[in-house]
Amino acid sequence: MVSIRKYEEKDREGVHFVNHNSDGPEEVPDYQTGLFYLNTFCNYYIEHEPENCFVLDDDGRAVGYIICAENFDRFKEIFDREYLPRSDSYGEDRYEWASTAYLRQEDFKEEYPAHFHVDILPEYQRMGMGGKLVDTLCAHLKQKGVKGVCLTCGPRNERAMKFYEKHKFTLLSIDHDDACFGKKITD
Repeated sequence: MVSIRKYEEKDREGVHFVNHNSDGPEEVPDYQTGLFYLNTFCNYYIEHEPENCFVLDDDGRAVGYIICAENFDRFKEIFDREYLPRSDSYGEDRYEWASTAYLRQEDFKEEYPAHFHVDILPEYQRMGMGGKLVDTLCAHLKQKGVKGVCLTCGPRNERAMKFYEKHKFTLLSIDHDDACFGKKITD
């Protein structure tokens, strides 16, 4: 039975697998790109804010996740110090990509201080689990007094764009690289 629970350190390998395979096996990144994705879009959250991370669990196995930083300034300070310097070791031009990966979230940090990433293995998608992960995280952040959360996705990712609109996220900005959505949690 599929359920949602708090992230635990034992989930690290499963979360990494989901990070590399949420677009399907044909989209698994090469080794260096995979390490870059983990360094840029995953490890900060599970290493520094595991209390703000949840997994979609199927019989003890992580098959999806939502991982969150609740305070953008704290995230950026640690990310820039610990994760950004490693970026170029994963391939040419990776530092530039990583250094700009969170610009949209930074633009909206006053109203939406938290941001998240959500990924689910393909065989568990289209079952309503993404919405349940988002609802779980928003309820958690509301209890903590966080006033808003945002995220970015590719503007050509029509499924993601429709998903966030359906779940009452507001489109905050859009350009050729990123669509940034935000949702107020508390007033």
